[in-house]
Amino acid sequence: KTWALARNPRYFDFDPYGGDCTNFASQCVYAGSGVMNYSYVTGWYFNSSYDRSPSWTSVMLFYNFLVSNQGVGPYGVDTDRASMQLGDLIQLGDATGRFYHSLIVCGFEGDDILICCHTYDSYMRPLSTYYYDRIMFVHIKGVRYY
Repeated sequence: KTWALARNPRYFDFDPYGGDCTNFASQCVYAGSGVMNYSYVTGWYFNSSYDRSPSWTSVMLFYNFLVSNQGVGPYGVDTDRASMQLGDLIQLGDATGRFYHSLIVCGFEGDDILICCHTYDSYMRPLSTYYYDRIMFVHIKGVRYY
């Protein structure tokens, strides 16, 4: 929540390069997990704008990392809206199946989920105010430290 409407100086701002939403979502998941996965091909990490895994900033690659990670770091499961908890990930897509936006669950209000995100910086914005054709819900199930 601290950096939803600002930029954390420890990380690069990818807004001018296609968007910062998944970078912000990765920062949030890392803040909760405290561990990155430095596997060269399948990992999830950020050291600098030039030394990071593609999954740190790519909507689909971040999803793929979370739901398939068998190694060190956070892991999750593809789930439904009713299973969402604070800190979980939501991703929005278009009718062609291209997913383009990553959101972090930061609250609940009645039947609505409140999100925090970058690119279109938002703090406690109702999910119901977004327009999308497809949606994915990822519950962060846990973290492996080995």
